[in-house]
Parts: sequence; C-alpha cells; structure tokens
Amino acid sequence: QVQLVESGGGSVQAGGSLRLSCAASGVTYSTNCMGWFRQAPGKEREGVAGIYVRGGSTYYVDSVKGRFTISLDNAKNTLYLQMNSLKPEDTAMYYCAAPLPWDICSGSIKPADFAYWGQGTQVTVSS
Repeated sequence: QVQLVESGGGSVQAGGSLRLSCAASGVTYSTNCMGWFRQAPGKEREGVAGIYVRGGSTYYVDSVKGRFTISLDNAKNTLYLQMNSLKPEDTAMYYCAAPLPWDICSGSIKPADFAYWGQGTQVTVSS
C-alpha cells in the first residue's frame, strides 16, 4: 500500500522560498510518475508539477514555471518541491500524489489520474 507524507509547509512573505518534501513508502518500480497538487479555499484542486520516476522528465503548470522545481530522490523515496519567488496566490494546501501501479502518465497533472494522496501541508504567502 502506498503511503505519502508531506512536510515543509509554513508561512513566508512574498518573494520567499520553501521546500516541500513527500516521504513515499510502498512506491515501487511500477509507479510511473508522481506529482504535486494544491488546493486553495473555495477552489478546485489543481496540478502544480509532475515528474516521471524513470528518466526524471518534469512538467509544470504555467503559473509556476520558472519558480518551482520538482525533484525525486529515489534512494530516499522522497519527492520534493522547491518553491521560489512565492506569491500570495500560491497560498494553498499542497499535496503529493502517485497513480495506480502501471498507470500510464500522460504528462498532464490532472487529479483524476492520481490514486494515492498525502494528508497535505499548508503554505501561506503574505504580501
């Protein structure tokens, strides 16, 4: 069973940085990709960044390109999201997620394509 535990959230001022971590257990060679998502109050959950487990190719939603970096340490089974130049509109609960084993990852970051979710970590950016 896949278990995901996020950490690293907090409160920062605009322009600041945070690094989120996601400790993953139960993720095997059959997991093709992982992703980061966020959900602000009153809004739908949206994909932020994704990464292919083999090869390391990454993809991002336009609003975070150039500011956020997703990475994966396979030896530590840990997914990261480095967030720089944070803006108030980045304020949200952030979740990491993984698809079902052997599911093909399309390169998009749609919540419906992911089956396993962490409990989330809150990021608050003040102006």
